[in-house]
Amino acid sequence: MINDENSFQILPESFYRRPTLTLAKELLGKILVHETEEGISSGVIVETEAYLGAVDRAAHSYGYRRTKRTEIMYHQAGLIYTYRMHTHCLLNIVSGEVGEPEAVLIRAVEPYTGIDLMKQKRPVNKMQNLTSGPGKLTKALGITMQAYGERIYKQPLYIAEGITVDDILTGPRIGIPNTGEARDFPYRFWVAGNSFVSR
Repeated sequence: MINDENSFQILPESFYRRPTLTLAKELLGKILVHETEEGISSGVIVETEAYLGAVDRAAHSYGYRRTKRTEIMYHQAGLIYTYRMHTHCLLNIVSGEVGEPEAVLIRAVEPYTGIDLMKQKRPVNKMQNLTSGPGKLTKALGITMQAYGERIYKQPLYIAEGITVDDILTGPRIGIPNTGEARDFPYRFWVAGNSFVSR
C-alpha cells in the first residue's frame, strides 16, 4: 500500500548500489516525486531502460566516452543524469560502480498525486498521454536540466517506496537506431498491462 503524498518514504542511497539491470527492474513500482513551489506531483514508475556504459553502443558513454554531458555518469550511483533530446529533457539515474558510466532511463510513470498540476504543465486530451514517455513525464512533473548532478534520494526530486510489481516484461529498447547489436539488447523493462507504458 502506498502512503499518502505527505509521507513519501524516500529510498536511501544504498538502494541504487546494485547492478544496473537489477536496478532497472527494481525501480518499477517505485514513486517518482517532484516537490515544487506550485505543489507536489508524483507518478509510479512503470517503464525503465538500462544503459550499460562502456560496452553498450547505445549509451552516451560507450567506449568510456567522457564529455561534459556524460561526466556525471562516472560518479556514484544515485545521482541524476539529465540530457536533452530534441526539445525534451530526459531523466536518468546513474548506476553501477564509480568509474563505470552506467545509467537507467525513466521511460514512463503512471500519474499518482498532483495530477491537476501535471495537466497544467502538459495539457492533454487523453490521460494516457500525460506521462507515457520519457519526455512527457519530465514535462508533466516539471523536471528540467537543472536536476543534473543532484541526488535522487534527496528533496525536491526523489524516488520513494511504492508498490510491489510481480509481472514485469522485458524487450529491446526504443528509439535507438544506428547502434548496431545494442538496439536489440533486452534492456527495457515495463509493468505488464499498464496503459502508461510508452508506445
